[in-house]
Amino acid sequence: MTRITTSRTELLHLGIAFLVLTFDIAIVRAQISVTGVSGGISWPTVVTGLGIAAVATLTGFVAHEMAHKIMAQRHGFWAEFRMSLAGLFFSVATALFGFLFALPGATVIGGMGSTEEWGRTSLAGPVTNLVFGAAFLGAAFASLPLVGSAEVWVTLTFLAFVNAVFAGFNLIPLGALDGRKVLRWSRAIWVGSFGAAAIFLVAVLSVLFFFTPTF
Repeated sequence: MTRITTSRTELLHLGIAFLVLTFDIAIVRAQISVTGVSGGISWPTVVTGLGIAAVATLTGFVAHEMAHKIMAQRHGFWAEFRMSLAGLFFSVATALFGFLFALPGATVIGGMGSTEEWGRTSLAGPVTNLVFGAAFLGAAFASLPLVGSAEVWVTLTFLAFVNAVFAGFNLIPLGALDGRKVLRWSRAIWVGSFGAAAIFLVAVLSVLFFFTPTF
């Protein structure tokens, strides 16, 4: 089996991106905005939400990028994550206005040329998000009879939503996003994966907006 390697540079870049995105998600989740929100700005709420934001970042972002890295290295290619300072600054700016548009960086791969190798490597990230998202959504429903906690329900559905967004956004076939490389490899696989991500996102949104659990 191919050995998975890393470096101090990758760990530094990944650590910085992780911390920044965790901060971003905590801010957005707490509905903090520089323009003000109903109920006022509550920094203590941000602090208490950092744990949840960290899990969202680990599963939505870190696991996504590591899936790319592991798949590429299993194909025998060098692959490491590199952050984008401009993308991270932009993510903080958008988070402060109550929404998040994150382009924190990407897994850089050297030597890969085959469209199939690119397609499989690119698909690994969104598939990882869908697996995590489905697990969180399933756990949310399982928690209703077992725990019956509104806080647990909200947390798990939020984590499912974050992963659904990461999967769907990255499968858009534009620019350097994963979807473009998957589409070049196989139109049928792209349609199937993008369709699955879109359906899952709609399902999560439907649960969030139309399903009212009893506690």
